[in-house]
Amino acid sequence: MTVLQVDIVVPVRNEERDLAPSVRRLAGYLRASFPFSARITIADNGSTDGTPAIASQLARELPEVRAVRMELPGRGRALRAIWSQSEAEVLAYMDVDLSTDLNALLPLVAPLLSGHSDLAIGTRLARGSRVIRGPKREVISRGYNLLLRTLMGARFSDAQCGFKAIRRDQARVLLPLTQDNGWFFDTELLVLAERAGLRIHEIPVDWIDDLDSRVDIVATALADLRGMARLGAGFARGSIQVPRLRGPSPGAAAPPAGRLRTQVARFAVIGVASTAAYLVLFLLLRLIMPAQAANVVSLLVTAVANTAANRRLTFGISGRSGSARHQFKGLIAFGICLALTSGALAALGTGAGRLAEVSALIAANLVATGLRFLLFRHWVFGRHRGSGQRGSGQHGSGQPQDPGRSEPATAPWPSPDPAISTVEMATQGERTS
Repeated sequence: MTVLQVDIVVPVRNEERDLAPSVRRLAGYLRASFPFSARITIADNGSTDGTPAIASQLARELPEVRAVRMELPGRGRALRAIWSQSEAEVLAYMDVDLSTDLNALLPLVAPLLSGHSDLAIGTRLARGSRVIRGPKREVISRGYNLLLRTLMGARFSDAQCGFKAIRRDQARVLLPLTQDNGWFFDTELLVLAERAGLRIHEIPVDWIDDLDSRVDIVATALADLRGMARLGAGFARGSIQVPRLRGPSPGAAAPPAGRLRTQVARFAVIGVASTAAYLVLFLLLRLIMPAQAANVVSLLVTAVANTAANRRLTFGISGRSGSARHQFKGLIAFGICLALTSGALAALGTGAGRLAEVSALIAANLVATGLRFLLFRHWVFGRHRGSGQRGSGQHGSGQPQDPGRSEPATAPWPSPDPAISTVEMATQGERTS
């Protein structure tokens, strides 16, 4: 039999309108233009409409399609479970609306099949990408990825594009380390991959936003912030251990890089907590004072607490010596944040609602947070970076690893999710090894 080279998972939940035309279009592209053996796996996760029946019909009708049913919702849960059980060399996924031009699929998977790269992502934020979407989503997306680069040390440009692929041998190691069952799964996998030293290949894509998207932007953004806080805390405490899969062993890393990773992780945790406290305080004060006044008071209180926490926990400085100077410099950084957030509120005008105010403040704070970290590291606490720093910042397992493609023998392969049941599978389309 032909070896299955690419398994393309299409996660769906209540997508009875888009599922059939999108899958037929994808199947047609694979037959006409795709040179590798491929399968389409429809991953229905908790649909309550006619999606399961349509998926089953497509699996019977099209030889390259199979349908898998999961009773519990969650895109991350579906991808983790199906990728864990797939026998394909490369595991990919794309959104059911096919917002990404399918001509990008071959450039996405080819570097993985050749062994050049380990993980590939579509990016809407790189030069050469052509994107059609509203300004609100554009600002939120760029702010989120800026926050990832600033606080988590990420080097990839677009964590949220629904167009990704990973080699099966690398997924075997990383998937057991992921915890998120929702939209943050993508970001979590990418951050873990970078810390494992994997090579991530980026493809500029043509993207047309789905105007009928039912994603709750605010809820998703809050979930992403919680996910970043969890990852940051895990890295800071050492409870998340990522084996080195490529490149030199973790012990060979230069000490400054280790310190930077530790500082970024701790700063991220403190930053998320400060942002949450700031928003709560702002909403409470907004009941009794205008927006600009509530913003000033909220930002001032949380800025003082943020500076003190980062002084002690992020940069390892204890005692009272220099604390007044640090707080003074921290207030200057506060002034920059105040200018950004006040400017965001002023741009909205006086007639904006609470949701618009909070959204604008979140976006402004994302930018302000990145600037604050740079100021803290290079100016506020710059003279103390080499002293009192705790933690090595290493995230390997401490065991020497082969710098090539070998994987730890003890890495567990996730057990099958009991929530999965195969609805229908087109036997003629199975291309297994």
